[in-house]
Amino acid sequence: MNTDFLKSLRLRDQNEGSWCGSISFPPNDYLDSFSPVDGKQIGSVGITSENDYEKIIAKAELAFQFWRTLPAPKRGEIVREIGDEFLKHKEHLGKLVSYEMGKSLQEGLGEVQEMIDICYFATGLSRQLYGLTMHSERPLHRMYEQWHPLGIVGVISAFNFPVAVWSWNAALAWICGNVVIWKPSEKTPLCSIACQQIVQEIFNRHQIPDGVSSIINGNYKAGEWLSKDPRIALVSATGSARMGKAVGVEVAKRFGKSILELGGNNAIIVTPSADLKVVLTAVVFGAVGTAGQRCTTTRRLIIHESIYDKIAGELAKAYGQLKIGNPLDAQNHVGPLIDKHAVELYNAALEKIKAQGGKMLVEGGLITGNDYLSGCYVKPCIAEVKHDLTIVHEETFAPILYLIKYKTLQEAIAIQNEVPQGLSSAIMTRDLQEAELFLSQTGSDCGIANVNIGTSGAEIGGAFGGEKETGGGRESGSDAWKAYMRRQTNTINYSSEVPLAQGIKFEL
Repeated sequence: MNTDFLKSLRLRDQNEGSWCGSISFPPNDYLDSFSPVDGKQIGSVGITSENDYEKIIAKAELAFQFWRTLPAPKRGEIVREIGDEFLKHKEHLGKLVSYEMGKSLQEGLGEVQEMIDICYFATGLSRQLYGLTMHSERPLHRMYEQWHPLGIVGVISAFNFPVAVWSWNAALAWICGNVVIWKPSEKTPLCSIACQQIVQEIFNRHQIPDGVSSIINGNYKAGEWLSKDPRIALVSATGSARMGKAVGVEVAKRFGKSILELGGNNAIIVTPSADLKVVLTAVVFGAVGTAGQRCTTTRRLIIHESIYDKIAGELAKAYGQLKIGNPLDAQNHVGPLIDKHAVELYNAALEKIKAQGGKMLVEGGLITGNDYLSGCYVKPCIAEVKHDLTIVHEETFAPILYLIKYKTLQEAIAIQNEVPQGLSSAIMTRDLQEAELFLSQTGSDCGIANVNIGTSGAEIGGAFGGEKETGGGRESGSDAWKAYMRRQTNTINYSSEVPLAQGIKFEL
């Protein structure tokens, strides 16, 4: 395995300081990063101690005092330069994402492109942090609202998008005048070090104080520090519903703010009028991309009974053509799961499907052989199930697709909405009435609802997030920037009188 891209990213043997965590000491203070591609150790990253965490917080607080005073467009220009630098390193960063996480190289490069795009989006947004002017009921008064930065923003990211989700938060938080402390997944720590090293070079070039961007490395304890710390104004957390509940409770206890991006159990409804080619392309990419480890992965396919057999047969053929293997080889469609624990969860899900009466249309299982020595490669599979099975209502982070029959569109929408998650959804139809019903207030209850496109592949220009157990948070585009700021209403009296409520008067 050629890993020259690691040298090209200039990952140093030792890193220290607020922006990259801390140097640890043997024997137990390192996070070891193993690639699911070949099972080899890529490197080790120091674990942040509580003492180091306090130093990082102190630097972040000082940096905020400076950073918030820069005009927003100036902050935006610095973020643009960060995007330019990511573009220069796109190929090598994409390979690192693919090698450390296991997604295909095309998806790794796409994730880096999302970082570039959100930096450029944020640059333009830095000139559009608008408020409103309102008419006052009092004469010679003016009312308006404005937005101010919050302070320190904590970002807890997940392994499946080891760099993009951090950038969605960081780029917006920065142009809003905040500083950012990033707690990356302990499964993909090198991706965070590489990104942070690039970012820090840009801040150094502009003589920005240390602490505008920082990393803390470690397990869930590091996430707890951010969640419980009243100095962290906002915690944006991406991960499982279980993790999100823990973060949300701790942040709420101290009246902090949170953005929760949690699980998805996404469905595509296929109607009789659907274009078969569109259906197959969207479903296969949505179901097997990133080996089913996206929060937007297509997990349920709800098919009208009149076309069920045809769709099932065509999908089985398509799955038979999938190439599984080293994700850095562009010939392969599907890479490995993140680790052997994920494989255990995948196998447990297969057993539950069978125990609950599901029928396997395309069999799953572990793949073995000389090219699969990491023990993390599994077969994407398809199961015919009843919509109300317990396992179907759970999110399994693996390439398992459930096929479900329906009779009426109202029934299909009800099946889609009955799960506890509410992230992404789609309908495949060429019928305008069906499309509009799906998008209406009685249609999809998800944060994302698409027509003739799959459940994955969200663009940074729109707000990303979902409802119910998905957490209700919104990131990336539209007006998601408001979550990183505090709203302030102002009233200016430019008269010589002070009108009081209810006509009250003081003889002064």
